[in-house]
Amino acid sequence: MSNFSKNFQKVTFIKHWSENLFSFCITRPKGFKFRSGEFVMIGLVDSNDKPILRAYSICSPSWSEELEFYSIIVKDGPLTSKLKNIKIGDEVIVIPKSTGTLVLDALRPGKRLFLLSSGTGFAPFAALIREPETYERFESIIVTHTCRTITELSYSQSKIQECKDDELLQEFINNKLLSYHSTTRDDYIFNGRITELILSNKLFNDLKINSISSNDRFMFCGSMGLNNDLKKIMLENNFREGANNHPGEFVLEKAFVG
Repeated sequence: MSNFSKNFQKVTFIKHWSENLFSFCITRPKGFKFRSGEFVMIGLVDSNDKPILRAYSICSPSWSEELEFYSIIVKDGPLTSKLKNIKIGDEVIVIPKSTGTLVLDALRPGKRLFLLSSGTGFAPFAALIREPETYERFESIIVTHTCRTITELSYSQSKIQECKDDELLQEFINNKLLSYHSTTRDDYIFNGRITELILSNKLFNDLKINSISSNDRFMFCGSMGLNNDLKKIMLENNFREGANNHPGEFVLEKAFVG
């Protein structure tokens, strides 16, 4: 464990949003730099004094003094079954090397940016909607979040409201941020998977905005099935997948937590 001793950071905040979802903040490693939307490896030490590490998107923007994470609790999951019990003052391993494709540099210039998420896939977008550069690059940002139940939408609703209430961010947002929440199990204002809502044009009709155009850019983060379905829609609209070294019209994240 001596190799990881310098990578411990202290827990400063914890909030449980449901019986299987929680968020927490830790101190930011000294000198650590990252781009909003990236992820890092974090973890805990097991009973055999060995590290259990997983990829987690950083929910806090690049300018934040702390690092925030959003996690699901996987039953019998090697990491999350232990991570759910952390308390303020506990230590979490953070490998201060970030990476990921859900960054602004991986997209070509455009007018509208769609941030499409399901479950804990909202995590990187919690950072991007609090990043001033996002609003400088795009005329409007449409963030969507789909979950099974209404309770599971609480975290994203809280973060979006936090953006709108932040006096410093208001200068950049200036009515550019639109949000759309839907459920697939509970009855709610909007129901259905985001793929269905896009293909039926319901998403656009509900928000009173124009349908997909060549000036739109997309980021999406969710289950493998959702990512594949959304990628198919992107390709059918002649959009190209982007990367850090080759920007395109859409990007998706392929890192998962367990």
